[in-house]
Amino acid sequence: MPLSARVLILDAGSGASNSFIRSLQAGDSSLKISGCNENRYTLKKSAAERNYLLAPASDSARSLTAALRRIVKAESIDLVMPTNDTDAFRVSAIAGELPCRTFLPRHAVVARCQDKYLLTQLLRRHRIPAPLTFPITDATQVEAIFKRFAPRTQLWCRIRAGSGSFGAIPVKTPDQVRSWIAYWEQMRAVTPGSFTLSEYLPGRDFCVQSLWDNGKLVLTKMVERLTYMDTGSPSGVSSAAALAKTAFVPRVLDACKRAVRALDAKASGLYFIDIKESAAGEPCITEINAGRFATMTSIHDLVGKRNMASIYVRLGLGEKIRLRTPYDYAAGYYFVRTVDSLPVIVHENELYDGVAQAR
Repeated sequence: MPLSARVLILDAGSGASNSFIRSLQAGDSSLKISGCNENRYTLKKSAAERNYLLAPASDSARSLTAALRRIVKAESIDLVMPTNDTDAFRVSAIAGELPCRTFLPRHAVVARCQDKYLLTQLLRRHRIPAPLTFPITDATQVEAIFKRFAPRTQLWCRIRAGSGSFGAIPVKTPDQVRSWIAYWEQMRAVTPGSFTLSEYLPGRDFCVQSLWDNGKLVLTKMVERLTYMDTGSPSGVSSAAALAKTAFVPRVLDACKRAVRALDAKASGLYFIDIKESAAGEPCITEINAGRFATMTSIHDLVGKRNMASIYVRLGLGEKIRLRTPYDYAAGYYFVRTVDSLPVIVHENELYDGVAQAR
């Protein structure tokens, strides 16, 4: 049934927002979509029907609230949706002041998820698999922290906040850690005390998206990342997959369910979860992005029985969704992405259609 609703997408014009808009349009062409962004150049790429320029993100929460209220009134917006971590944090903090709906986790939950160390500690307290992690509050501690891990070839050093493996690198020696931290503090103005050191996870890499409504898992889908976008990161990995494949691994999905319920027994909204397997094959949760979709959400929306983006809007507008099962798995689909081109989703049986062997 068409919704004929009006929605507002933040960070309009970004790859993530345009991908999300394509998913929404595929799920319900009756939706009226507006967009907004602080960057006038990015906004020119927006796939939304109408677009608004916001004040810089550094402006106050009061300024953002006033701007969003004006857009909501002008466009008769029913639902506001962020598409990145920064906006999920900002909008969840002011949701109660907007004259329309949002469908976000509680602000405290969003904040905890955006500090990867605090999240890891919470998960481990609840005996949910997560990498052993220690904060580096001072570079002089690095030697002692190394000794807290069992002897191994390498560890994982990363910044406590951010996405896309921001500031992350595999390391083998304390000197490498100290040099890495010094570079980011001196050249990239990262605040001292921002790094952690954790066990390195060499196994398979999964992305799980799940929709929740008042503590009930409504819908979940997962993919396995096979290769990564070449972003120049020395880590060689990223949440931005160049190639991914639909997957269904029950023990991974179970760990994700337990993690969300540990965060909030009455969870609502979208939880996008990153999982890496340990050397023993144990699925460890490395990151939870609360309140926003993955950049490759199209494979979660356009494959299978359910369009997650469309279901999200319906839940956000207050509709009670009752599905026979929350698990929606369509086997054998690949997501293929490169820079400056639209992603392609193709079934394994069609990979060589129209392709001749050069032999």
